[in-house]
Amino acid sequence: MKTLRYILASLLLIITVAPAMAQNNEGVVRRRTARDRNAAKDETGMTERMKSFYEEKEASDANVEWMRVIYRSIDLTDVTNMALYYPELPNEDGQNLFFIIMHLLADGKIPAYEYLDGREMFTEQYRIKVSDMLDRFHVLYTEAKGSTERTPRYTIEESDIPSNEVLSYYIIERMEFDRLAGKMKKNVTAICPVLHRTDEFGGEAIRYPMFWVEMNDLRPYISQQYVFTDNDNNLARYNYEDFFVMGMYKGTIYKTKNLRNLSMVQMFPDPEDLKRAQDSIENRLQSFDRNLWIPSREELQARAEAADSTSLANTTDDGEEIVIRDRDSEDEQVKKEEQEEKKEAKNKRSKRSKPKGSNVKKAKVSNSGSAVRSVRRRKS
Repeated sequence: MKTLRYILASLLLIITVAPAMAQNNEGVVRRRTARDRNAAKDETGMTERMKSFYEEKEASDANVEWMRVIYRSIDLTDVTNMALYYPELPNEDGQNLFFIIMHLLADGKIPAYEYLDGREMFTEQYRIKVSDMLDRFHVLYTEAKGSTERTPRYTIEESDIPSNEVLSYYIIERMEFDRLAGKMKKNVTAICPVLHRTDEFGGEAIRYPMFWVEMNDLRPYISQQYVFTDNDNNLARYNYEDFFVMGMYKGTIYKTKNLRNLSMVQMFPDPEDLKRAQDSIENRLQSFDRNLWIPSREELQARAEAADSTSLANTTDDGEEIVIRDRDSEDEQVKKEEQEEKKEAKNKRSKRSKPKGSNVKKAKVSNSGSAVRSVRRRKS
């Protein structure tokens, strides 16, 4: 009897376990570990671990004591910024920044957002459709293989990418003072390519901002592309990420974040006032970090030595003496000369304004008590 029960139990166990074992061998996938999730690639072909390595996390609001948002325009015709423009077409040296951005957008690897002129919102609501953008700027394209409605992909020929018309970029900088790190940080958060196009009648080119791309989305790809930054050194030592992180570009401030959302030109219509306002902002940004701390003894000593050497004498081969002054002493000298000129002009005006009779000499009156004989009664 016991033997029969043992046989029945064995058969029942085989019947229940065998299908499960077969199913496990056919297609049951084991639970993914943290390492598997980090190694898994998304549709862009990049792992989450790789993205997190290049991601620049924003400083915590608890540590940020001061922050200012600056909008700059980067002119690619400037020698300092030409590394972003050349080569015009991809070659063995690589490809320029606009080619990289357009290929990433066409492959669906990065998102792009609408240009809202100072009210940028990097949310899903303002994410642009790549095909609409290409149609708006008359860029020819075809649907790529494997393109679907959910994940569209496009093919753009290199000759159809208007790289030669992108002559400037807009960037957004965040200048932050991190209390925890004890220093100022400059972080480029977004970039916008700007087309310069002329109409059929020629004339001055009109600027067309295309779209915004967040630098965190772009950083993993531009960090792989090295560029030339010096004509005297043909070794490409820096990549595009270094170019922005190290501040190797030269840009003009065209806007700062403000309540009225006005640009610098709207706030300062006069060109001279505009230039003074831009220089003032630049000086405040550069001196903000330095003015936060009490100078050390060495710094005070260096300042005293610099003040003592404001004017230095030098001689030429002919023996002529050349006095070299620093900018502060020159400004003081100019102010003194202007004050002296004003005093001289004031004295001249006061002399002119005196009446004619004021120059007539008055007769002296003697204080002695003796009488004075008249000259007319004096005998000849």
